[in-house]
Amino acid sequence: MTTTLDPSNSLVVDMVRPKSSEPTQGEREILEVLWSREEATAREVTDVLSESKAVAFTTVQTMLKILDDKGFVTHRSEGRAFVYRPLISRLQARNLALRKLIGEFFNGSPQALAQHLLQEHRLDLAELDELQEKVDAASARKPRQ
Repeated sequence: MTTTLDPSNSLVVDMVRPKSSEPTQGEREILEVLWSREEATAREVTDVLSESKAVAFTTVQTMLKILDDKGFVTHRSEGRAFVYRPLISRLQARNLALRKLIGEFFNGSPQALAQHLLQEHRLDLAELDELQEKVDAASARKPRQ
């Protein structure tokens, strides 16, 4: 964030969005294409994304560069094109987003998130039984201290 004075001596604060440590929604859409194809050029990603909404080739190129800078993808040269492939899995991306969600909305407490989900979303008996089985399995793996 930078603070400057404009010509009328009013305080102006420029809000610069901090670099995201997890993929943004647009970046996740590109990653989905890469996960499904294993690798793709910017043109191929653009073609796939354009099937559901208008997207500019240059925007996809820029976002792939950002994903590369963040370490989420890598690329190799093939002729004049770069071929991109993901360096993180869907599960890793999900875990990054979940950590951010828990940190921002639940004071870093996974328990608070779980309680919120149980209070706000109706689960049927089969879903609750499945959840209990997962809790029991996790408890068996981790001895209490």
